[in-house]
Amino acid sequence: MPPMVDNLTVRLASPPVSWVVRPRLLAVCLVLAAATFLVLCLGIGVGDFPLTVTEVVGALWGSADQGTLFVVRELRLPRALAGLLVGAAFGLSGALFQTMTRNPLASPDMIGITEGAGTAVVAGIVLGLGGLGSQFLGFTGAVLTALLVYLLSWRGGITGYRIVLVGIGVSWMCTSATDYLIVTSELFQAHAALGWLVGNLNGQSWDRVVPLALALAVLAPAALLLGRWTRALQLGDDVALGLGTPVRRARPLMLLVGVGLVAFGTAAAGPIAFVALAAPQIAQRLARTAGPTPVASAFAGALVVLGADLVARRLVPGTELPVGVVTGALGAPFLLWLLARGGRRGGARPRPAWIGALRSLARGRGSA
Repeated sequence: MPPMVDNLTVRLASPPVSWVVRPRLLAVCLVLAAATFLVLCLGIGVGDFPLTVTEVVGALWGSADQGTLFVVRELRLPRALAGLLVGAAFGLSGALFQTMTRNPLASPDMIGITEGAGTAVVAGIVLGLGGLGSQFLGFTGAVLTALLVYLLSWRGGITGYRIVLVGIGVSWMCTSATDYLIVTSELFQAHAALGWLVGNLNGQSWDRVVPLALALAVLAPAALLLGRWTRALQLGDDVALGLGTPVRRARPLMLLVGVGLVAFGTAAAGPIAFVALAAPQIAQRLARTAGPTPVASAFAGALVVLGADLVARRLVPGTELPVGVVTGALGAPFLLWLLARGGRRGGARPRPAWIGALRSLARGRGSA
């Protein structure tokens, strides 16, 4: 079998437009999308009234009896869609943060953004501010935390290393504030907050899915539009400026979109650990790209959350574990592997990844 072509340039004579198609990346996105749909159907089929994948697909298309339609569309579909949308939001946000900082460890749950959103929502639960809405509280907490990390990291510019270090400190500050709120709360408030903090898809309804879907309908296209700057930012600020990328404008916009994705995802299902960290790295390694790609990262995030939720529901018979328990158990070894791999790379002194990205960008521009 001949090797897959890395880049394929498509040109139109009228209008004079050209773009680069990556066959491997396209294939990875299609495979991840198909796997995500399969796992979504498997998750919908799990329950006291088990359904096959064929029956689930029929109910989604409306060709099933009324009982099956009710079970699928009213009882189980909100949970499945919540998992899909939350995973896509976390994966897309992780890709933006890791690209913006050029650091695979700079995911929202590592630099305090997720914890900031969680602290705000827990404060709403404990202090009786639920009338403001978990989405509004989560977004406010995430924005304020991101602004704090950004300001504390600024020293005539921003580096991924500083953002990670400052973000870890801010993350622990938010964690301490959350613990204080829980300790000083009433028993029923602490129980509700702890159940949410683990990361949970249990009890999802259309009231939570609809705001998340509307937020993604706005933020996901914005993230894709910002994607035209991501490849240049992966090369470093100096190279990106030389290529005409407005770095000082691009980075805050990417930060705002990434924070919005984290905020709405966290408000809907809680701070599901390690998804934003792992999904972009999984997609990047499958597609063999120089950095995380938004679409593949979103599909990978959705697949990770839906797969973890399916495992959580079947791991202990008769008990539905929170999805965050599974992602945390799998994400911690993945983090250690990333750190160990980074250490081996540092000792071997291989060719920097930005050189390959620069050559890829040059080939694409030259072919156009």
